[in-house]
Amino acid sequence: MWGGTDDAQSIATIRAAIDSGINLIDTAPVYSFGHSEEVLGHALEGLRDQAVIATKAGLDWPNGSVRRNATAARIRTEVEDSLRRLRTDRIDLYQIHWPDPLVPHDETAMQLETLRREGKILAIGVSNYSPSQMESFSRKAPLATVQPPNLFERSIENDVLRYARQHGLTVLAYGTLCRGLLSGRMRADTVFPRDDLRSSDPKFQQPRFGQYLAAVDALERYARERHGKSVLALAIRWILDQGPTLALWGARRPDQLAGVLIRGPLTAESDSANPVHTD
Repeated sequence: MWGGTDDAQSIATIRAAIDSGINLIDTAPVYSFGHSEEVLGHALEGLRDQAVIATKAGLDWPNGSVRRNATAARIRTEVEDSLRRLRTDRIDLYQIHWPDPLVPHDETAMQLETLRREGKILAIGVSNYSPSQMESFSRKAPLATVQPPNLFERSIENDVLRYARQHGLTVLAYGTLCRGLLSGRMRADTVFPRDDLRSSDPKFQQPRFGQYLAAVDALERYARERHGKSVLALAIRWILDQGPTLALWGARRPDQLAGVLIRGPLTAESDSANPVHTD
């Protein structure tokens, strides 16, 4: 998904994250169609009890085409597959990746609650759900978390974040760096390889790409002048200050963890087996 990842390097990065005190790694079966979970399973051999694994369910990919499928039968299959790939006997946080408009929330929630009572999963979360969808879902299963997007997608302040605060949910904000835009390292002439999903993402096509880069430049100036920090640090700090929140972001190499200073729980996102990155 991100243009040529290396398994050995990904494993080294995950282990470096654990050594740095980062203890939550978020992944999903759809990332490389199971391969991300397999890499994470290898990386956590001998370290399982030091990590909180968050993964997802509710998608399938017949013939390589991803579609939503949050039926009870699909979730049962997915959890067993994920446990095998992750080389573990439990998943700490199990999340529905996207709401499935063709499956009643009751069916999905009741299956997750069954898995929780069986001990296969320890907590239940949802991703990309609206407050009304969460309200319906929570009638049949206790929700612990919700995953919405990043600094550039502020609509969550009016609904999802407010709902989370009112109902005691932890927010796992994904895409904290907006697919790298908020890293401060992209330029107008940045080129993405064909196997990188950003090569077809509208945010990275002109004229929108230029508009995003202009906004990043303004945020970079603000961060440097007001706080003496990078725009990357600003993006992460902004998420953490919304509370109750965790910031999900990613890295490819152990050296990208060199600036991490642990002052509380930090997290890592394993899209295609890449965890955390800050400065």
